[in-house]
Amino acid sequence: MLGGKVDRRLKGSARGRHAAPQFRLPGGRRARLAAASVAALLVGGLGAWLWWPDSGPDPRARVYTEGTACLLTPAAGVADAQAAPVWVGMQRASLATLGKVQFLEVDGPQTGENAKTFLATLAAGRCDLVLTAGKAPNAALTAAAAAYPNARFVLVGKGSPQGNVSVVDAQSPDQVSAQVEARVTAVLKAAADG
Repeated sequence: MLGGKVDRRLKGSARGRHAAPQFRLPGGRRARLAAASVAALLVGGLGAWLWWPDSGPDPRARVYTEGTACLLTPAAGVADAQAAPVWVGMQRASLATLGKVQFLEVDGPQTGENAKTFLATLAAGRCDLVLTAGKAPNAALTAAAAAYPNARFVLVGKGSPQGNVSVVDAQSPDQVSAQVEARVTAVLKAAADG
């Protein structure tokens, strides 16, 4: 203690024996301020993410109901002359009810016997209504409809109604589309309500 100055090494030794030691985080004041800022940003970001309102479904996304109508077509699919107006009517019904519509092409030989396999796929699947258009699909339906008593079918073309089969035998494509649309709409609405 020369000249009234206290040596830096001895400065802390003037405290009493029972004084509590001070606790300090490593780093200086700037480091503590930066850490507190980062923590505040993380908490704020997490809060904003948790309480951000849901945007809902994508406005372009279509939310379908539970009903499904299926079409069995010849190998050309919905481009086939007999299947095209049926598909148009089914699509209109889908737009009106938000029910699903789909089609399956008969692959391979275009015979009723071969088409039975494809008809079985639709009848045993989740189709509320199965429509057939074209020679092979209609022949398969006429031969095998009785094997699926719980399924509902619509034969588009020349044919006779059976227990679970109704017939659309219109002359013009517009009439076919309108009749198919009416039948598919009724089934899809019933499936959505039920």
